Amino acid sequence: MDIALSAADAAFRDEVRDFLAAHLNERLRRAARLSTSVYADRESMREWHEIVYRKGWIAPSWPVEYGGCGWSVTQRYIYSVECARASTPGLSPMGLAMCGPMLIGYGTEAQKAAYLPRILSGEDFWCQGYSEPGSGSDLASLQMAAVDDGDDLICTGQKIWTTHANYANRIFCLVRTSREEIPQKGITFLLIDMDQPGVRVDPLIMMSGEHIQNQVFFTDVRVPKANVVGKIGQGWTVAKYLLEFERGGNAYAPGLAIRLDKIRAMAAAEASGDGGRLIDEADFQAKIAAADVAIKALEFLEHRLISALSLSGGAPGPQASIVKTRGTELSQHLTELGIEAAGAYGVPFQPGATCPGGPIPGWPKAGHNDSVGPDHALPVMSKYLNDRAGSIYGGSNEIQRNIMAKAVLGL
Repeated sequence: MDIALSAADAAFRDEVRDFLAAHLNERLRRAARLSTSVYADRESMREWHEIVYRKGWIAPSWPVEYGGCGWSVTQRYIYSVECARASTPGLSPMGLAMCGPMLIGYGTEAQKAAYLPRILSGEDFWCQGYSEPGSGSDLASLQMAAVDDGDDLICTGQKIWTTHANYANRIFCLVRTSREEIPQKGITFLLIDMDQPGVRVDPLIMMSGEHIQNQVFFTDVRVPKANVVGKIGQGWTVAKYLLEFERGGNAYAPGLAIRLDKIRAMAAAEASGDGGRLIDEADFQAKIAAADVAIKALEFLEHRLISALSLSGGAPGPQASIVKTRGTELSQHLTELGIEAAGAYGVPFQPGATCPGGPIPGWPKAGHNDSVGPDHALPVMSKYLNDRAGSIYGGSNEIQRNIMAKAVLGL
């Protein structure tokens, strides 16, 4: 496989670099550097979304007729690499990378016309209602009921671990419309307006102190049947299609490589136990080298997937489970190396001095002079705590390995 850029792709890379240099101000770069989550803080996320939307680059993977860029798979990868290198704030994937592609694949023309432009502009902010208490990895056991009432469905139940439900005005949900011998057959995919009576959002505070996750309660919430995506009782197929984008819609390797470079820089700045530099210790050098090899292996795996998608088009498929598993586990490993590289400065837990992915109740936002240690060490502990969820969200990595065994290896 030839991974050298063509002249056209190299020119595109330079165009992306020029755009990022012109529009990514230092405040946004700092917010990205101090980020503790896969998402930026709300203000930075909204500002960067608006900048990219005005450029016309907010949905690189969408077809042109729905507001996409018309980029090749390779160009989309180049864009993700350059964004990682430039430290752009992370955007919420719920609308752009999940709900949008799902509607393009399964939505009616009326649903596409109503929702896609508002996802692009950021007017609608989506969250995902899949998991329930007791129905996480075993998603088909979900119990949230949607009872037929003429032109509407009456929804009652609960969702949990709902990212940014505290911000969202819309939620895409899996609900149970019937009870069948095969539980997947009784599930329906439904779009619900959060701003209506009967919807309540309660916070779940993470170990990192952030209010990112939530519980969402539905009590007799009336939803038009026009908001069903696909057919009633056939939502499992739609949900699986969407999960392919959640698991494999991102390129992990570019961001991981940038984070490893930052860990090297931290280790070069911090003294080891004997007064020397941590980066000069053979044991730590071996850890860095092993992480570098693992990231490069993931990069080539992503290149293989890009090559296959360039030829076939469509969704990432079950190979997305490989990318999700390796990407999230390597990310968790880098948070551990980050704490080691930060040394004593990695110990203080000071979420108020970072740019978290949500509010931090009980922790006042600190100014730069109120924090302990250099900027590079400020987010490492919060990032470590936040990233424990990486191997769980999008389907736990144990479930991903079952998918790999069955759908990739044919076992």
